[in-house]
Amino acid sequence: MKERMMHRLVEIVRRTARQERLWNPGDRIVVAVSGGADSTLLLHIMKELGMDPNFGLELICAHLHHGLRGEEADRDAEFVQSLAKELKIPFELGLADVYSYSKETGKSLELAAREVRYAFLRDVAQKYGANSVALAHHADDQAETVMMRFLRGSGLSGLAGMRFKRQEKNVELIRPLLRIYKTDLLRACQESGIAFVEDSSNQQTDFTRNAIRLDVLPFLGQYNGQLPESLNRLAELASAEDDYLGQESLRLYNEIIQQEDDYPLFEVSVFNELHVALQRRLIKLILNYLPLSTDESDFVKIEAIRQGTIQHQPSTWSLDLGGGIQCLREYGIIRFVPAAVQSQIPHYTYLVEQFPAEVPIAGMGQSLRMTRLVVDRNEARIVAASNDEAKFDADELVYPLTVRSRLPGDVMKVMGLNGSKKVKDIFIDAKIPPSLRFRIPIVTDAAGRILWIPGVRRSAIAAVNRDTICVVHMVFG
Repeated sequence: MKERMMHRLVEIVRRTARQERLWNPGDRIVVAVSGGADSTLLLHIMKELGMDPNFGLELICAHLHHGLRGEEADRDAEFVQSLAKELKIPFELGLADVYSYSKETGKSLELAAREVRYAFLRDVAQKYGANSVALAHHADDQAETVMMRFLRGSGLSGLAGMRFKRQEKNVELIRPLLRIYKTDLLRACQESGIAFVEDSSNQQTDFTRNAIRLDVLPFLGQYNGQLPESLNRLAELASAEDDYLGQESLRLYNEIIQQEDDYPLFEVSVFNELHVALQRRLIKLILNYLPLSTDESDFVKIEAIRQGTIQHQPSTWSLDLGGGIQCLREYGIIRFVPAAVQSQIPHYTYLVEQFPAEVPIAGMGQSLRMTRLVVDRNEARIVAASNDEAKFDADELVYPLTVRSRLPGDVMKVMGLNGSKKVKDIFIDAKIPPSLRFRIPIVTDAAGRILWIPGVRRSAIAAVNRDTICVVHMVFG
């Protein structure tokens, strides 16, 4: 009768493990034990489940001495070691200097302690070849987490709170107690005579989580007597919807994101048809894959990319994303490219002194072929089939010809206009993506006149006429 609560909690954990697929029979699991009521009870529950022939779990008890609380921390380490010995579970003790790590990195004691602790647990899991690390976070911890993230301005992913299982680096973290409240854990310890130790730092409100637990939640509890339960329901709902949106965004990523030189791009028209929630998710997924890790504070960056994509004007822009990556809009295409992408294609100059000639164009995988032909009048007047082909009166050119990359201030005498036009403006009128403009070759003669921009436009220089008897025929492709 006395252990009714303990039996109930064991069954809750058993059911949770099955529903959330926390482990498989025969798994080796590291249990993180601080010595407090939550983790101490978790170790007892895991021990009982591990003896079940349907589970057959192998357990390792791990405790980290953070080097922060002097004799109290020594007491905790000794308590957990004795507990592991009593339960006949292998024990691993870690010693850390969290204060020094905090000073060296500039991180808060809370964050520093967390990083050091998780690194220790990963090391223990690797040493024993464990499948996962079991953490003692419970339903009240979940409520605190959701409230803390809400106050920081979190989105749906943050409001989903802690997950029952999550991969962190090379180890899976599992939380078997996440549906159990603290009062039930304490009651089970009391009924079953399970001893535990108290961490005095849990009462220090200068730690954010402690302040949420001791000040914020009790204050708000005046307006909702079931606030922790409400926050946990929010986490459950947010988690399911977050998972669904995550799956949908991954499906869309595979469907509409293309790769060019190992960097992603997508069409503006396709993106603009998506729901705003999926637009944001897709951008976040792209940034994570680049990798440019994102959190809730990156909403501004994600929204800048989204707004720049859905707007009609301007149709070209660039945004520095940090980490050596730029986002470019080039008319109907959004590209994510290295910030130094333009420097990867050097300026080039090739002289064409004899025909036939073939000039490879750096960065485009194409070449420019030139031949000089004697033709009759009818043959000479046949116009080029596309912008990838051009014919010139050979006798009107000054040799040798040059194939080069674009230079600042380039102008071309345009056929059909009285004057000249800047090459930059020609590119803009033709909606040539900015990232391609420095790759497209420029063909000039020895007089410095621009004859042709392959694939874009030819000049008015050396136009073929009825008196032409020899042509220079150029083909780009």
